[in-house]
Parts: sequence; C-alpha cells; structure tokens
Amino acid sequence: MTQHQGKVAFITGANRGIGFETAKGLGELGITVVLGARDLTKGQAAAKQLQALGIKAEAIAYDAAQPASGDAAYEYFDQHFGKLDILVNNAGMLIEQIMGKNNSSSVSTDVLQQTFQTNLFAVVALTQKLLPLIRKAPAGRIVNLSSILGSLTLHSMPNSPIDPAKSFAYNASKAALNVYTIHLAHELRDTNIKVNSAHPGWVKTELGGPNAPMEVADSGKTSVQLATLDDNGPSGGFIHEGEPLPW
Repeated sequence: MTQHQGKVAFITGANRGIGFETAKGLGELGITVVLGARDLTKGQAAAKQLQALGIKAEAIAYDAAQPASGDAAYEYFDQHFGKLDILVNNAGMLIEQIMGKNNSSSVSTDVLQQTFQTNLFAVVALTQKLLPLIRKAPAGRIVNLSSILGSLTLHSMPNSPIDPAKSFAYNASKAALNVYTIHLAHELRDTNIKVNSAHPGWVKTELGGPNAPMEVADSGKTSVQLATLDDNGPSGGFIHEGEPLPW
C-alpha cells in the first residue's frame, strides 16, 4: 500500500488520563492519533471527544495482558498506514500502596508478575512487534512511560526526595523499563529512531491519586515533547519536561 503521508502515533492506555492528554497534545499538532484501550467502547468514546476538537483520532483494542493484541495492532497499522511514526508505551499498572510503606519483604510473586507483565514485558513485546513499521517512518520515535520512582540513584541517596515511595514491584518494573530504553536506544543508535523514557510527573490520575500536585491537563507534556523530537534531540534518556533525570 501507499504510505500514509502525515505522521501517525499509537498511544497505549489512551482512553483516559496521561494517555488521553498525550493523544490530545499530538493531535493538536496535526498528527493522526490511534488510541489503544482495553475496552474498545471507551477508546472509541475518547476518540470521538478528540474528533470533536478537530483532531484526527481513531481507536483500537489493546490489552497488555493479551499477547495477540500486539499482532492485531501490527496488522492495523500495516494495512491502514504502512508505517508507524510514533509509539507511546503509556499503559501502566500500579497495584500496591505507593506511599509510606516498604513492601520489599512481603510483596507477592503474583503482584510482581502482574506488574512486570504490563509495565515491562508487554512494552517489550509490542515495541518489538511494531518496530518494522517504525523503521519505515522518516523519523521514528518511541516513548516509554516510566516514573521518577524507577530512579535507583534517587532511591538510594541520603534524604531521598522519593524515600516514602518504596513500592517494590512498581518501582522495579520502571527501573527495568529504563534499562530497556537504554539498550534499545543503543541498538538503534545508527538509525533515524529515537527511544526515551518519560517521567510525566506526579499526576492526579486514578493511579497517581488525589494528592498529586500535577493536573491531568498538563500530564502529556513530556510524552509529546519526546514524541516530536527533532533530529538533534536526545535518545536513550530519562527525561521530565526537557530535563534529564538520574537513573
């Protein structure tokens, strides 16, 4: 097929929260956005909200717990666009208490497996599946939604600013995701593809909770910036609103 002429982006977990704001931000730049959602009905409703704003938006079913979702996504982008310019691995999971409790001695294998499945294994599988289509784009961009809670440097320093947040499964999954960002960026260093980890901020989402300082409306800024980097932009970084974070 003839390649789609404009840019197209796939954002997982995009029917609400940070993913929706990321899709909105990219759509406002004239990029066609495809929202991945576990519940396709909710994804389609979110796409209609964006369409009402004049954004070119579509939705497909994507569930990080279902390996076949990646195959279906590949077929969709291959058939409809012939490439993929931007992949934002936004879908994430937190099933632990995040503040005020260190659960390292008690976290269950089940919690670890569930968390890593969504926050790491599914991201790796989807990225590997879609990479041939990203290679066909003039300037491919991959954004992995990480968290400052994945910073080993900040967790281990005296008087750590993130000391109260020692939820082992979540933090470890994001640290592992950062390793994937570094390794994939290194492998792709001689290509036109850039790979970065984004810390969106502590956001008032269902995951972030009501005490978070950042409003949802501002939560997509870092992802949008990294998804639209020019040729001189960084690759293999861990970034929040243009500033590098310690690994």
